[in-house]
Amino acid sequence: MKPTLTQHCLTLALLAPWTAAAQTPPVEVYGLLDAGVVADGGCQGDCARPRIDSGIASGSRLGIRGREDLGRGTSAVYTLEAGVKNDTGTNEHDGKLFGRQAFVGIDGPLGVVTMGRQYNLVYETLTDVADPFHGGMAGNAGNLVGYTTKRYDNSIKYKSPRSRSGFIGSVIYSFGESQFSSKVNRAYGATLGYASGPVNISISHQRKNNMLEASGTTPAVDQSARNSLIAANIDFGGVVGYAAYGRSRGDVGNQWDMSNPYGAMAQSLPTDRSRDALFGVSVPMGATTFLASYIHKDDQGLANRDADQLAVGASYAMSRRTDVYAALAKIRNRNGAGYGVGDATNRGRGDHAINVGLRHSF
Repeated sequence: MKPTLTQHCLTLALLAPWTAAAQTPPVEVYGLLDAGVVADGGCQGDCARPRIDSGIASGSRLGIRGREDLGRGTSAVYTLEAGVKNDTGTNEHDGKLFGRQAFVGIDGPLGVVTMGRQYNLVYETLTDVADPFHGGMAGNAGNLVGYTTKRYDNSIKYKSPRSRSGFIGSVIYSFGESQFSSKVNRAYGATLGYASGPVNISISHQRKNNMLEASGTTPAVDQSARNSLIAANIDFGGVVGYAAYGRSRGDVGNQWDMSNPYGAMAQSLPTDRSRDALFGVSVPMGATTFLASYIHKDDQGLANRDADQLAVGASYAMSRRTDVYAALAKIRNRNGAGYGVGDATNRGRGDHAINVGLRHSF
């Protein structure tokens, strides 16, 4: 029996979505959910302990990303990534739908240029190179090591291709977009890195202008910050050693309020400069990885508010995408310093904390 015209039309209608999908660049939907139990101690106020929290080892997220081949080794790329508090189902970044990342750009033979909301280069060096906890759990290096914000709005970033010798560079510029001055609230920075074999080294510097304009009887306040960070990790054949040294100037020596994108002060007597040193180790043993780090903050201000953090932790890979983890950290504050033990997405509430959790990526 010959197929009728109606049958031909029905077949084409059924195949049309698949044909269109084959011609459309692939879109990847991805995410990560992280939740666990957190117990704080030594809080200056009340501690809600223990409690269920999200984003402890890594920030929970839901995102889409993709690329379109433009020919001649060049592609258009994009990422939209929303932070999720999976303990309550709310957004991690109040008022920002895609608060983690939102950028579009071109990836070609000469490097990658992207524009939008993106990670600060000093933060990337701290978490990717310097910190054995990679910016998560109670051992998060950001508890003490000075930096401003994790991300910059209105930014343009360039990342060079890795050279044959292992060198790579990045620069970023964030437009302040203030109605008063193009210099207000702008930021810029650069990173030079080297990665070859077991050695990974990065040198980063950034400056964040943060002038709070005068209003009525309130005078203008300069909360600008400058950060320099040298970081390295070396694989000694199974055991990875970490080290970093940073210098911070301006208000960056404070404990930063991460709910404020410009880093509002959390201490009444701020320091204007500090030096930070970090030493850490990561020891994989089968499916288990043991972590440890020590951080010293040397406050160069008149108040001399030094602080030390000692952290230990472990993670166990149940599969390629699922792991369980536990960590313990303690900060010793001196001369009235108020630094707290936080994690990947939450500010510290006390000077010590224990967390145990589960992380799954998809």
